[in-house]
Amino acid sequence: MRFIAMSLLALAVVSSAGFARELRQPALKSQAALVVDQQSGEILLGKNMESKLPIASLTKLMTAIVTLDAELDPDEPVTISKADVDRLRGSHSRLQVGTTLTRDELLHLALMASENRAASAITSSYPGGKDSCVLAMNLKAQLLGMSGTRFEDGTGLSGRNVSTAQDLAKLVQAAHAYPKIRDYTTSTSYQVKIGRRAMRFGNTNNLTRSSRWDIGLSKTGYIAEAGRCLVMQVTLAERSIIIVLLDSWGKYTRVGDATRIRQWLEFASGRSNTRQTSAGLSLRANFASIHPLYDWPG
Repeated sequence: MRFIAMSLLALAVVSSAGFARELRQPALKSQAALVVDQQSGEILLGKNMESKLPIASLTKLMTAIVTLDAELDPDEPVTISKADVDRLRGSHSRLQVGTTLTRDELLHLALMASENRAASAITSSYPGGKDSCVLAMNLKAQLLGMSGTRFEDGTGLSGRNVSTAQDLAKLVQAAHAYPKIRDYTTSTSYQVKIGRRAMRFGNTNNLTRSSRWDIGLSKTGYIAEAGRCLVMQVTLAERSIIIVLLDSWGKYTRVGDATRIRQWLEFASGRSNTRQTSAGLSLRANFASIHPLYDWPG
């Protein structure tokens, strides 16, 4: 009996230490990550959060912001031109040259389906053209305190569009203030009429279709240099949370990392099932004072 009791005690100690390590930081596969309490600015988790990395189509959030800031006519027809074809990477698009949609329809497709020709056409129709749009994006980044961020195009196809996890949390915070960005990035699908044909597009983030997630803003990104990227504003364990995941090495890793973060937060808050060791020990986590507060831009 004494041997069994000692064995159970040893198991409890080992299990407790393992749970504690998990609570401190889940094992994420993304190269850089940041989890922030949106209301308090408390950093719940950070990994290489100051590293400058390519951000791919996460760029489109800033494209949307400056477009909406410019108060351009959302119903103005905008036509896809040859200049909007991706000749850098040869990415596929279902929007053929000559397709005309409203600016608002193109914005919806750029944010939800990450449609590159849609984003390119939006920047082309910006007052002064693409160069002026990119200039506005970089100026907005400065105003938001995104000192580690640089944009060279409005689609994210350029590998020279770079940012940090810290800066992208600021971008998500700013983008979340725009109702259209919230609505368009979280819609599961969207249909546009091109000529006599109706064409339906889907959200590039499959989590928007999951009943287990309460997502208020979402954007994915991928080019070879950037890996798989994902930013979201979500409600987890009754807290508004911003999640940034950069350079996930596998096709499903960013979704796996997001799920690990959700389980970590739910468990730590006591919303998930309390884990019990064979010795009857339970663990709960209180995130207060784990990390310093994040300084949101004014």
